[in-house]
Amino acid sequence: DLVFTLRESLKPHKNYIFYCQSCGDIIVKDRKFLRVLPLPSADWSDLVEEWCCHPNPFARGTLHPQHGDCFLGDTFFLLNSGNESHVPESPKPEENTRVICKRCKTMLGETVSSDTIKYYVTEVVIRPSEERFSPTPRFQFVQSMVAQCLSELSSAKSTFRFTVKGDNGKTYVLIWLLNSDTLLVESQGSSSSHSVFTPFGDILLPSSGPVGTWNAVKVLYQPCIKCRNKELADAWENDMGVHPLTFPSETCLELLLILGLSTTSLPPSLRYMNSFQV
Repeated sequence: DLVFTLRESLKPHKNYIFYCQSCGDIIVKDRKFLRVLPLPSADWSDLVEEWCCHPNPFARGTLHPQHGDCFLGDTFFLLNSGNESHVPESPKPEENTRVICKRCKTMLGETVSSDTIKYYVTEVVIRPSEERFSPTPRFQFVQSMVAQCLSELSSAKSTFRFTVKGDNGKTYVLIWLLNSDTLLVESQGSSSSHSVFTPFGDILLPSSGPVGTWNAVKVLYQPCIKCRNKELADAWENDMGVHPLTFPSETCLELLLILGLSTTSLPPSLRYMNSFQV
């Protein structure tokens, strides 16, 4: 698989290496986890009153990983910082300080506390220590990770509408998941090979026969940059049936470009559905 599925493949008592997805620089080397645990949803604390017959016992507590822990969120994972070299160099990092790759200067995540780092799944590749790092084209990796997040959340929580926000708090795109089991089959019947543009670059297609198959998700979306679709974005913001997803702001712009390229690859008559882009 192109994408390393964290929830299925990240196991305790195995050594892993964390790489910057953009340049391949090693971020965390030979880390062994004693516990790999899923985090509750972002609004879990709002429901505590429904569970407890006494005051919220977690009101003053926060879920921070200890040494040897890895906590998995919807679009990120939390690690105990330990002696990681990518932590900001100040003696006591402030909350939400950006964590930057030293080689390519890409944002990898942010510090949650003085001993906890949040890494976004779209910025970091995790491999078992015995495996070598193999680069994946950036657009291919981003769309695969986002599709994985949408599929997992829709299956686990019966959620099909999502707001994609940047780490700056701004909403970049509204996504409505139609289905996650689409299979794309591409074939070419012409007598000569030709080159086509895809989000992954120029690909030379053979002259005839099936070219390949891909699993895909089908979504409707509305861009929200430059105050576009503000009323709809505000309505979704206050809708409990809409699930927020947060990524680095630069990645949100990349996702918008990927969606736009996908839309323009469709025939004009299939590019819109009920005012949403396909």
